[in-house]
Amino acid sequence: MPRVRLEKQLRFMVELDKLKRIVRHTRLTDHSRLENDAEHSWHMAVYASWMAEYATEKMDVLRAVKMCLIHDVVEIDAGDAYAYDAAANVGKAERERKAAERIFHLLPEDQYLEIRSLWEDFEEMKSPEARFAAALDRLQSVLNNYHAGGVIWKEHGIKESQIQSRIGPVRSITPALWEYLQEIVTDGVRRGWIAPG
Repeated sequence: MPRVRLEKQLRFMVELDKLKRIVRHTRLTDHSRLENDAEHSWHMAVYASWMAEYATEKMDVLRAVKMCLIHDVVEIDAGDAYAYDAAANVGKAERERKAAERIFHLLPEDQYLEIRSLWEDFEEMKSPEARFAAALDRLQSVLNNYHAGGVIWKEHGIKESQIQSRIGPVRSITPALWEYLQEIVTDGVRRGWIAPG
């Protein structure tokens, strides 16, 4: 293998370390702190590895895992936009496209094309793998927020309708996980963690 290829790959790997600094609006389940993008991506990859039996479409699990691992890499440059913050999401797509171009281009061309394709597929939810990974993205944050006592939901005054809108795509992708999410949301409303309406 040419040395220049190795150096490009390693430069990309070092760049990924910055994901550990991108803080999300989701607490760890022990309430101790907010999680970072690297932890979130790893957690999603674990979900994809062992929860694939709940997907309604046949898929390539490794491809879904790769999507989980790279879906938030663009946030190194673009930052994390809280899903329920409309103002923070203005211009998000353009910021993330620019970030994808810079960060993914650290890799050799063949790997750039692969990772860019995976990321675009995830964003557009085109393939079964992308739809499943996107469902897991929604599932993971709801589960973490629920098991952390709904602290973030309460801080931001999140309504049930906002969560239902966010998790809506899960229903057709993985009905069993969607039904479980319904129980969690109902209980979150009952406990006063999620505002009704």
